Amino acid sequence: MLFPRRRDRGAIAGWAAVFVALGALLGMAFLPSPYVVEQPGPTFDTLGETDAGPLISVPADLDHPDADGSLTLLTVSIAGNPQRPLTWVDVAGAFLDPADEILPMESVYAPEETIEQSNEAGRIEMESSQAAAIAAALLHEGYEIDAEVTIAEVLADSPADGVLEEGDRILAVNGDPAYDVYSIRESIAAVDGETTFDIERDGQPMTVAVEPIETQGQRLVGIVPQNSFTFPIDVSIELPNVGGPSAGMMFALGIVDRLTEGSLTGGVDWAGTGTISATGDVGPIGGIEQKMHGALAAGADWFLAPVENCGEVVGNVPDGLQVVAVDTLDDAMAAIETVASGGDTSALPTCTAD
Repeated sequence: MLFPRRRDRGAIAGWAAVFVALGALLGMAFLPSPYVVEQPGPTFDTLGETDAGPLISVPADLDHPDADGSLTLLTVSIAGNPQRPLTWVDVAGAFLDPADEILPMESVYAPEETIEQSNEAGRIEMESSQAAAIAAALLHEGYEIDAEVTIAEVLADSPADGVLEEGDRILAVNGDPAYDVYSIRESIAAVDGETTFDIERDGQPMTVAVEPIETQGQRLVGIVPQNSFTFPIDVSIELPNVGGPSAGMMFALGIVDRLTEGSLTGGVDWAGTGTISATGDVGPIGGIEQKMHGALAAGADWFLAPVENCGEVVGNVPDGLQVVAVDTLDDAMAAIETVASGGDTSALPTCTAD
């Protein structure tokens, strides 16, 4: 009887170990990962239409639609969630695309938060963003409006749970008048320690205190506030199945364009992102790198970025896109008008390294 030589036996054992290791790695590659991938999402021209009709509608006697140029809002898509996590193979694939960003699951979804709860919070944020954009645009155009902020939801087991209630009207935060959602967030962020809320509950005024928690660099109390405005003219925004607050500035620009004669853009294709307060302050957003890639893919030449996002803009601007840093709606208007008129664009504010 013939037997393999000792060296042959060793080689066979070595190859067997390699195949076992490869099999183990292959099996691990398809296990759930604790990461999600942020990607460029759908884009929408605020001067155009969606399947639901005109994205922005104003009274016919005040409407001045443009035939050229664009003011495109941008979104991001999140691949993966707690119910359907990405595999390690999916995560590895994101390394190959500069438009993708890999994020820890907990940075996007709060612990114990369901997809339905996340979507509902995004819907409320979108509604508040649209209301604030209408307010900012109408104030810019000289209209007067009335405003209030109420609590749409109190998150379970949050600092506000048992202190604030759904339906509470917020009058002031840390002594600052609560004009809209964004003024509330700024007031919470500005004070260390307890945050005081002057509220009205069932018609009765009261003052309560909440100790915020620090999460991802933000001070949070665990409420979902909602804007409520009384407008002198009927303005509507139709953008189904999109959540979050980051389209506010572009909504406001689109409304101003519809309410003013002539082409605000002068035929130039703009894209941008940023929250908007009712008083016209532009705030930071998430996913700006992905949104810049989305802007370029949508055909934009110019991009409006919140000043507070400049740290993420520098070094990440795709070739072919020119970025202007803005802090207010007036800043954005001035930039668009400068480019449209052929003015000195070298003087426009940009994001620079510190």
